[in-house]
Formats: sequence, structure tokens, C-alpha cells
Amino acid sequence: MTIKTAEYIISSAKVEQCPKSDIPEYAFIGRSNVGKSSLINMLADNNKLAKTSAKPGKTVLINHFLINCAPEGKMTSPADAPWFLVDLPGYGYAKRSKKDQEAFEHMITSYILEREQMTLLFLLIDVRLEPQKIDLEFIEWLGENGIPFAIIFTKADKVSKGKVGGSVKHYMKVLSKQWEELPPYFVTSSENRTGKEEVLNYIAAINQSVTE
Repeated sequence: MTIKTAEYIISSAKVEQCPKSDIPEYAFIGRSNVGKSSLINMLADNNKLAKTSAKPGKTVLINHFLINCAPEGKMTSPADAPWFLVDLPGYGYAKRSKKDQEAFEHMITSYILEREQMTLLFLLIDVRLEPQKIDLEFIEWLGENGIPFAIIFTKADKVSKGKVGGSVKHYMKVLSKQWEELPPYFVTSSENRTGKEEVLNYIAAINQSVTE
């Protein structure tokens, strides 16, 4: 898949405010400072699409970006059909107040559990880190609620190729203690564009399967 157009549509504080449409949605989520905005910009080939910041916790709303919207009257193949890229707020930002953390948690869980258009959730994990309790608990919650998801390991350019492979293998081994069938995963780098084609082709394959 090649992203031909990427357009910001709306930011929502509640799931009820999200766009009224039947277009499939692919949501991206992860702990604060995992590199989510940089990854989104890399996938869309647009460095200004999602706002990036050195300060964690920048995303505070549910952001919808419309991808590959064909001009009116022009047909597209199922693989290139339009879809929404959804940027969800990061979790685990310690400097937020308890009240704000609860509000963000409600916003995120409401979207994930109630948004029928959400086709898949991409969970971002910093490949440099040991498996974090907060991520593992979130993965367990996704499984308990039957949420389809895939893992995206980010920042692969920050460590050696050998360490990346070892870290991913270790992470999946930890997950295998709780999961009989492991989720799909991708290794990415926003700096050198590693994994871009694999992630987009995965989305294209799902788009094609849901329209058949």
C-alpha cells in the first residue's frame, strides 16, 4: 500500500464525538514517549501530520486522520480503499494528576470497547526496554476483551540489529507464558523508515479481506 493522501479530520474528547462513518479504523496507542507521532508521520510520509514533541503526554484527544480518500467518482481497489488512522492518547504519563489519568483511561477504554469501526489496534512498544508491567497488563486486558491487536516495536535504530532481535524474541517469550497464540508484530524505525512497508501492507490486506 502507498498512502496517497492523509488528511486531519477531527479531535474528539469522547467516543461519541468521533466521525460518523463505516470506514475501517486502525488505532495507534502506546506509553508516553514511545514514538507514536513520529511513527504515524513516517507511515503517512508527512512530517507535519501528527504533532511531535520532546515532552511526553502531548496527545490528549482521539485524533482521526483520513487516509487515501479518493476523489469523488473515482474508484479504488479494495487494498487502497480509504481508512482512518486514529492517534490515541498515550498511557502511563506519571506527571498527570490522578483525575486526568482516570479521564484519559476512560477515553481510551471507551474508544477501544465501543467503537465498532475499529478494525485493529496497534500497540507500540519501545524495543530498547525490558517488558514493562503497564504494557503487559494492557495486553492482558486486550486479550480479556477480545480486542484484535498487533504489536509495533519502535526505535529500532537506537540499538544494534542483534539487540533488536534479542529484545523482540525475549518479549514474545514473555507473552507466550500467557498467550497460546502470539499477536502479529512489526519492527520499526521512524528515522530510517524500517517496517513502513510491512505495516501498511498488513493494513491493506485486512482492508481487502473486510471488503470481500
